[in-house]
Amino acid sequence: MKRKLSLFLIAFGAFIVIYPVIFLLAGSFMHPAELEEHLAPIVSPASQGFADWSLLPQIPTLRSYAKVLLEEPQFFMVFWNSVKIVAGVVAGQLLFGVPAAWGFARYEFRLKKLLFFIYIILMMLPFQVIMLSQYLVLRELSLLDSLWAIILPGAFSTFPVFVLYNFFRAIPESIMESARIDGASEFQIFFKIGIPLGKTGIIAALLLQFLEYWNVVEQPLIFLDREELWPLTLYLPEISLENAGQSLVAAVITLVPTMILFFLCKDHLEKGIVASAVKE
Repeated sequence: MKRKLSLFLIAFGAFIVIYPVIFLLAGSFMHPAELEEHLAPIVSPASQGFADWSLLPQIPTLRSYAKVLLEEPQFFMVFWNSVKIVAGVVAGQLLFGVPAAWGFARYEFRLKKLLFFIYIILMMLPFQVIMLSQYLVLRELSLLDSLWAIILPGAFSTFPVFVLYNFFRAIPESIMESARIDGASEFQIFFKIGIPLGKTGIIAALLLQFLEYWNVVEQPLIFLDREELWPLTLYLPEISLENAGQSLVAAVITLVPTMILFFLCKDHLEKGIVASAVKE
């Protein structure tokens, strides 16, 4: 009896978690007339009653997909803007974040503890706190209203450094000493020992950065004025009965890359989160 109750609670909890995905998928295949019937009470001020929803479309159609993919060039523009942003952020973390974490974890230098403490403080500060300072810096660098205004702060984000620090600290010093005795340089130790042994943490940190900047909202709203530079998260922000189907399709397409990456890297992500929580 306890086993059945546990399975029921797990299944019920899982349904609640995945219901928004089912909501999106079902709505993306609904006919505009069906969407209007479901959403009119909450979208149209003139309508009365309560909104409802069905798990399966009564009139399935690919009209919304065809309109977004074949008739909306703006969608591809914002899609590639998002790709450029996350690609730039991930590349920046590979070039700067990973070596910075290695330096903090494996070497002793003056003011190391103070600098790492500042890193942690910056990681804990929400964007609303540092928004003004970022805006002023970007304005002085003439980077406002460009994708670099989103990419550069993300490329130097402190969170991946904190996650990778724990992984690199766990590498036994004896391995590095053996490599030095064999004549390996510090760069060789980093590339041939640090990166392979810290691969799980690197993948986990970069995946978390990808998810954060694939879904970024506040920075583009503040730093970008031209709509042609907007990412996917700002595409069709105002839902009406005329574009409800397109908005749902855009949301589904936005979700696809994150789901693919999650299923491909979920083992690394789980190990990375656990390790960053328990390692010293």
